[in-house]
Amino acid sequence: MNLSFQFLITTLFVVCFVFSLLINYILLRFAQTLGIRQYQHNQIRWNPNAKPSLGGISFYVVFLFAFIFTVIVPPKNSGFNIYIIGILMASTLAFLMGLADDAFNTQPLLKFLTQIFCALILIFSNHSINIFQNQFIDYIVTILWVVGLMNSVNMLDNMDGITSIVSILACTFMVFVNVSLFNTASYSTLLNLGVLGALFGFLVFNFHPSRMFMGDTGSQFLGAFLAVMGIDNCWNNPTSPLVNGFPIANIIIVCLVFILPLTDTFTVVINRMKIGQSPFVGGKDHTTHHLFYRGLTEKRISILFFAVGGIGIIMAYWLVIKFSYPLFYASIGFIAVVSSLLYLNTLIKKR
Repeated sequence: MNLSFQFLITTLFVVCFVFSLLINYILLRFAQTLGIRQYQHNQIRWNPNAKPSLGGISFYVVFLFAFIFTVIVPPKNSGFNIYIIGILMASTLAFLMGLADDAFNTQPLLKFLTQIFCALILIFSNHSINIFQNQFIDYIVTILWVVGLMNSVNMLDNMDGITSIVSILACTFMVFVNVSLFNTASYSTLLNLGVLGALFGFLVFNFHPSRMFMGDTGSQFLGAFLAVMGIDNCWNNPTSPLVNGFPIANIIIVCLVFILPLTDTFTVVINRMKIGQSPFVGGKDHTTHHLFYRGLTEKRISILFFAVGGIGIIMAYWLVIKFSYPLFYASIGFIAVVSSLLYLNTLIKKR
């Protein structure tokens, strides 16, 4: 990577960060009521204070800026092709659906159908998971992945700064892997840098004590964006070797990068199904909430999630860059320990 292009992508990140700060500041100052559901009594939030859900707007605006940068920046190896158009369409649809949900509290079925449609857009634009010999099974897994991660990111947005931090770690992984593999000018690197700048700018207002939320507008957009980036950089990573003829290493990489949202979702779903409750409504029974009940402050929970997620992406990075079986088995152990401890903490009785 030459110095001029390195300066160019560094400038992209800095501009996106400053742009995000400016957008969020303006929105926070002049749109205090957007995304606040004053008449919705069945909405269960961890933070009882009414705050505007504006972060997703800045995410999408900065994403569009990064998208334009991606298709015009030299070398023009991305351009307007089916891959990048699919990312734009799926992310836009997820953003609009989240915006409608923040404004009008849309029905769960409509959200679910929209998430499936986002997955279909990605499949038709050649962003499908390729790990099985049967293409139909690959398509089914792709739909499950996109819908599942969009809901996981949405469910994890239950405490100040948590989803922002987890998303920052995931985008950081995508950037470092692509730069290390000399894919610096790829759409994956540039779009992730743009979203990374947007997330850092939003975290200034979202870290505890927060002044604004990202809302479904932000979580749905991030879910769709991270889902497609996870497909391209984790599920389908070509550098990971086959283990006994199957790309199990790629699945381990997925679990390492997205360990926190996946563990939180599985924990909530299992615990609620055990007592006959719906896993698709808000509640105060997430892994983050149980850590708070254990005595950790919200800032310490954010730091803990950053540390755990950081270890996960470091292990995933080295599995991609320099695969080894000791690291592979250590990664499996790390996933098992973290997911088990977070889950067991929700079962232990607390005062």
